[in-house]
Amino acid sequence: MLNIVCILMDDLGWRDLGCYGSTFYRTPNVDALARDGMRFTEAYAACPVCSPTRAAILTGRYPARIGLTDYLVGTRRGKLLPAEYLHYLPLHETTVAKVLREADYATASIGKWHLGPEPYYPEHHGFDLNVAGCDLGHPPSYFWPYAAGDRRVPLKNGSDGEYLTERLTREAVRFIEANAHRPFFLYLAHYAVHNPMQAPDRWTEPFKAGRTRTPSQTAEYLEWHGRKVRIVQNNPVYAGMIAAADDGVGQIVRTLKKLGLYDRTLLLFTSDNGGLSTAEGMPTSNYPLAGGKGWLYEGGIRVPLIIRWPGKTRPGSVCQVPVTSTDFFPTLLAAAGLPQMPELHTDGANLTPVLDGKRAVLHDALYWHYPHYSNQGCNPSGAIREGKYKLIEDYETGNCELFDLETDAGETRDLYSLLPETAARLKEKLSNWRRSVGARMPRSDAAPSGGTTTQE
Repeated sequence: MLNIVCILMDDLGWRDLGCYGSTFYRTPNVDALARDGMRFTEAYAACPVCSPTRAAILTGRYPARIGLTDYLVGTRRGKLLPAEYLHYLPLHETTVAKVLREADYATASIGKWHLGPEPYYPEHHGFDLNVAGCDLGHPPSYFWPYAAGDRRVPLKNGSDGEYLTERLTREAVRFIEANAHRPFFLYLAHYAVHNPMQAPDRWTEPFKAGRTRTPSQTAEYLEWHGRKVRIVQNNPVYAGMIAAADDGVGQIVRTLKKLGLYDRTLLLFTSDNGGLSTAEGMPTSNYPLAGGKGWLYEGGIRVPLIIRWPGKTRPGSVCQVPVTSTDFFPTLLAAAGLPQMPELHTDGANLTPVLDGKRAVLHDALYWHYPHYSNQGCNPSGAIREGKYKLIEDYETGNCELFDLETDAGETRDLYSLLPETAARLKEKLSNWRRSVGARMPRSDAAPSGGTTTQE
């Protein structure tokens, strides 16, 4: 029965860590965790935006199955009305926190929640403790009192200059120390590195001198899908936000070691979607992956994932097996010594075989359903990855793209017309999956006002 610490970053891109290839951001503590555990190169968020992925992590179910496929009322544009969706995580959904609490774990949600208003807060979803969790998708300010007007992160007893990321780390350490005598599940969901871009000077100053272009690059942006996409990492404030979170990882590891719990604790570090690279200031780059947050290209859904399971993961190991957010629920059950509950974590696979270093195919295919116009520019879309092939379907235009991720992770060569049989099979498989989970589809903007959203 292991303790469990799950650290979830917000909008942290696949290349935003040193251990994933960044030469600008400095993440010594996360890099050390990767050296001590397993790093996944093809881990995916269940959605290109935050709330649906968070729901998938906690329930082991695809966002389309839950009916929670977006986070805010998105942009209204184009020929379609975005699909209807839930604005909260229903109370009838069983979270991994509920199951672990029933197994006598102390459970805490510290940080961003963003899965509905007060009736749906963490304390109603299996968490004994809720610190700073509310319906906000980002803090009005990262500095105390974390407020703007009547919007605020619900934290008390702060002081001038206090920085939210550091405060959440202290709250996490306090929870670990208070529960060192019993099994615990800590879900530390940082608001960072979501907008607004804010960090204390002590975190940003070291990066200002290094704000130069990579020698091999002559521009900071590329034209892509009718908009700019950032291809250079050089934002010192964003770097400082990452550094503060990385320092928190180090504090948590040191606390576990001090208490003699490090080798009795599973540590999981990941992100809810890709880095923001096509809109709202474009603070980071996922290059050479295409796109970013809000898109179903790899830059929007491929995320960092590091897991350390004492006695199981080989230090410094790397896993290239495709995995996704829904896999965490069954994996955490295994770490807790509990039986699998496939009737709950319907879409998740237990990662134990690959954590053991075995070659395994965990999923026949991975699926995405995002029937909305994203604020970052993407049309309502769906995607499927089967083996090395990935198909993306644009619901507005009906156009599809097919990529071989084994040879073209940057999705630069569309094979749709070259491999028509593969494309047709994957398109049909994606359509069948949507029907099987009851996915809500967008409808024509000519539909009568108030009409029911169609399902495929």
